[in-house]
Amino acid sequence: MSDWPLTKTYRSTSGDVRWDHLGEPGRNPVVLCHGTPFSSYVWRAVARSLARRHQVFVWDMPGYGASQMSAGQDVSLAAQGRVFTQLLAHWGLAEPLVVAHDFGGAVSLRAHLLHGARYRALALVDPVALAPWGSPFFRLVGGHCEVFEQLPPALHRALVREYISSASSPGLHPAVLDRLARPWLGEVGQAAFYRQIAQADQRHTDEIQHRYGEIGIPALVCWGQEDTWIPPAKGHELTARIPGARLEPITGAGHLVQEDAPAELTAALVDFLQSAPDASD
Repeated sequence: MSDWPLTKTYRSTSGDVRWDHLGEPGRNPVVLCHGTPFSSYVWRAVARSLARRHQVFVWDMPGYGASQMSAGQDVSLAAQGRVFTQLLAHWGLAEPLVVAHDFGGAVSLRAHLLHGARYRALALVDPVALAPWGSPFFRLVGGHCEVFEQLPPALHRALVREYISSASSPGLHPAVLDRLARPWLGEVGQAAFYRQIAQADQRHTDEIQHRYGEIGIPALVCWGQEDTWIPPAKGHELTARIPGARLEPITGAGHLVQEDAPAELTAALVDFLQSAPDASD
């Protein structure tokens, strides 16, 4: 997808991962993790801004965006946490700064708490982290994936577009909506869309939720105050569970904060990342 090319490939245990980096090598590394049903494309504005001072790594999770989509693929949160840990080792990043949205939040938390991935600081943006989670639509599809998989392509396309649109409070630009829906269309994309919902399981956050008090690095929790997917109250609850964490409410933004308020989110992340200790500290 030429408007946001990921030029590199990592062969993970869950399939080929497409990734890339922006900014000059040697600068403090920042890794951006996307959520579902999105891809690294949602980070494009933030990534380009952060690349002025950092080396920024972006990647599409297996089963998402430009990465491999295949029948029988393990795209669960458990698998994604392992892949992220492997990817950090592949990049040679011992203690990067990590920014994670939605499911990416759970992925980064699992990698840190279960697989020993070390970060210098962690920013979580409307993350999937506390039970219960999943919109009514998400739960409905998850319980009847075999039915939704058989939708005619035109109906599936309408469903995907409506679902993605609901992540934004002010509404998405038509070109952005087209781009976000594109990976999920066609025979392969449609199957992948329902696969990732079918494999979403709250037990993968239940396994780590009680351990958030062990997080000993600087942490920021950003939350769109018009989020209808995960209520802003979860932001307050999560902040209280992570020692020393700070909450950054973002007014006027829904769940997809990167699209709704990219300037406000970038400003909050820049302030936070600049205050994080250097690798040599």
